[in-house]
Amino acid sequence: MFEKVNGKVVKVDVGMAGGVVARNGAMLFYTGDVSFAPHQVPGAQGMGGMGGLMRMAGRALAGEHERTMLAQGTGEVHYGFAGLEVHVVHMQQGATLRAEASRLLANTAGLQSSVVSVLSSGGGGGGGLMGALRGAATGALTGQGMFTTQLSGQGAAVLLAHGGFLELQVGGPLGSSGGHPQTPGQVVVDPQAFVAAYGNVQTELKTALSWRDAVGRGSGEAMQLHCVGQGVVYVQASEEKL
Repeated sequence: MFEKVNGKVVKVDVGMAGGVVARNGAMLFYTGDVSFAPHQVPGAQGMGGMGGLMRMAGRALAGEHERTMLAQGTGEVHYGFAGLEVHVVHMQQGATLRAEASRLLANTAGLQSSVVSVLSSGGGGGGGLMGALRGAATGALTGQGMFTTQLSGQGAAVLLAHGGFLELQVGGPLGSSGGHPQTPGQVVVDPQAFVAAYGNVQTELKTALSWRDAVGRGSGEAMQLHCVGQGVVYVQASEEKL
């Protein structure tokens, strides 16, 4: 499927991949007979009623809307974006990948996509529209959006990061029974450094303020993203928002 050309570019045989969905502006060049068409934002088909209003409000506040293009045909396409580092995730059946929309470069079109609220994974912030708005505003301030793109199924996806990737194992390797004694059951990440979580990983955004912060002696990390479960958490070696 996706093959790294170097640290910042991937290539893919569109025909063998069954089509490729990529963020707008990511296509560098292609060979062969390939067509490109606008693609619906993942999960946009579920934006109806109050749930849809909450999703749209959240995505607008958190700046998570990314337009995508669908490539189809027979040929090879090279993808990259803004000189950022790339990483290919080969997805197994039954596992899911949750990534910030701004940190997702491309994925095979056969993967099932949806928009998932971090609030529904125990992120707090209250219920209803106001809860979603509060959560989204928090996401805009921390760099960790309240609505992430979830991919599932058999295929592959390409992530983006500034400064390189760190792969943090949580709860032991996928497919093993129980956690590994040397693998942490929880990883706490700076929201601005978070890229994606793969496997069966739940995320929760928590406030880490204490009296030390009030008197200027705290760590300065007001918000923390707690990741628990079993899988891999991808972190970029930078706090720069993409």
